[in-house]
Amino acid sequence: MIFDGHGDIWTDVTCRRIDAGESDVFRRRHLQKFRDGGVGGGIFVIWIDPPYDADPVARSKQIVTGIKQEIEDASDILNIVTKVSDFDLGEKQGKINVVNGVEGLSQIGEDLDLINYFYDEVGVRHAMLTWNELNALATGWPVDVTRGLTDAGRGAVRRIQDLGMVMDVSHLNDKCFWDVMSIADKPVIASHSNSRKVCPAMRNLTDDMIKEIAGSGGLVGMNSLREFIDLDPKKQNVERLADHVEHIAELVGTEYIGLGYDFDDYLGQEALAAFSENTDSPSADGVSNETEAGNLLKVLKNRGFTDKEVEAIAYKNFYRVFSDCWK
Repeated sequence: MIFDGHGDIWTDVTCRRIDAGESDVFRRRHLQKFRDGGVGGGIFVIWIDPPYDADPVARSKQIVTGIKQEIEDASDILNIVTKVSDFDLGEKQGKINVVNGVEGLSQIGEDLDLINYFYDEVGVRHAMLTWNELNALATGWPVDVTRGLTDAGRGAVRRIQDLGMVMDVSHLNDKCFWDVMSIADKPVIASHSNSRKVCPAMRNLTDDMIKEIAGSGGLVGMNSLREFIDLDPKKQNVERLADHVEHIAELVGTEYIGLGYDFDDYLGQEALAAFSENTDSPSADGVSNETEAGNLLKVLKNRGFTDKEVEAIAYKNFYRVFSDCWK
């Protein structure tokens, strides 16, 4: 079984419901790929997608509405997870386990009570302060490398962890990353970031960052996007992604590695162009979408990783972090 720690499914659901008048989107557009790839669950994020980021409050409301409508349509195949025991329930019922997350909090401004709203009313159990933008809390790469967390941002970190949500540092610039780690008192994850030593993309993590995340009890989720695997297009493949796993495993151990593929093959061109030059094929060869999610695990087994280590990377490490963070 595979748990994918980062996906933009709710964005696709919202776009198709609003723009095309579709319903039951996950069943028709995604379910078979999840089944074929052995993906039993994942974090589905609320992401304010371009060009709708011009009004994050309005877009956030649209996405929340879309989520609630989709959950109603797909109650027989989707299991919304808000506590650890829900995972077992979803598996027994043969449903896809969904952890609701937020990829950036531009929509809340400095109103930290809205974090409670997302926790209580939307069932959000995972949060990032920013996507690639500069907002009232923090700064994403590459907007301003000198700007750290604001006072409101520091308060948001504390509120997120006090509520029992998983704090995610993917997309933060380096200064904000270290600011988060200086005040976090529970496990922290980078849900979809690779190794900067293997591929020097600034969205990836330095060795010191990886060690800091491991020291918190968190994990790093492996990202399938081409530009975060290798700068050379000829090396943007599943074998090279396995090199990232090997490096991190040698650095801190397999217990701090997960999967956060960030498959985006279903997004529109305008949204994809906001963060990738590979709009026709954003994810690497061999890990292009959910149907190929298990290929990385096969490569790791071929390289000598044990069944126990592969199982931990596939889903157990994420489950451990949830157990450590959630109330």
